[in-house]
Amino acid sequence: MDGDERRRAILTVARHNGSVDVAALAVELAVSLETVRRDLRMLEDSGLVRRKHGGAYPVESAGFETTLAARTTRYVPQKARIAAAAVELLGEAETVFIDEGYTPQLIAEALPQDRRLTVVTASITTAGVLAGQDNTQVLLLGGRVRGNTMATVDHWVTDMLAGLVIDLAYVGANGISCEYGLTTPDPAVGHVKAQAMKSARRRIFSGIHTKFGAVSFCRFAEVAEFEAIITDTSLTAAEAQRYALLGPQVHRV
Repeated sequence: MDGDERRRAILTVARHNGSVDVAALAVELAVSLETVRRDLRMLEDSGLVRRKHGGAYPVESAGFETTLAARTTRYVPQKARIAAAAVELLGEAETVFIDEGYTPQLIAEALPQDRRLTVVTASITTAGVLAGQDNTQVLLLGGRVRGNTMATVDHWVTDMLAGLVIDLAYVGANGISCEYGLTTPDPAVGHVKAQAMKSARRRIFSGIHTKFGAVSFCRFAEVAEFEAIITDTSLTAAEAQRYALLGPQVHRV
């Protein structure tokens, strides 16, 4: 196996498992630890993975995106804490946009049930979670369904959103960086998120630490457009400060 084949194999494992371990790869590929580290550096330089202590995890791109099912198995305690913190910032909002994805779904599940709310979402899963609640009116945005995320996209969705004024939008992303803003792999998804940003008076980003510094294919927002960013404590205080300097309050929970 030459270097290119080895790096393709590493990337395949990373995308299948959600991350890779340097020591395990060295054993599996019968190469040295330094060879694996060098391969991971090259993959990181190509924007395909991000390294972490002892390993790496894949970066979502135009050619790769994790499924909703996979997202429900990773960093679940952190995502639950993020969701709870996000709901604490609801304030007096009566109309709320909930983005596609697992963390936004957890936000939807944590919304108070003792007050009237109208929730707008493109996520079929989130709509199903909320539909049976007495005090919650759900507006499901219709359009083409993406099987990976069980959410709707295309002009039907953006046209509906363009006609709404929403108090608060809970927005997710595949990547967030100070330099490139918020990004997502699919242009159709990017258009929905961009319109949600335009239609909302307030905007909150929620996402785990692995999103930070990652850059995907389609930019739909700038960091400065958000009033708050909510993530977990694995994002360092120094890194959080870099984002706070652009305007949002950064909450590490």
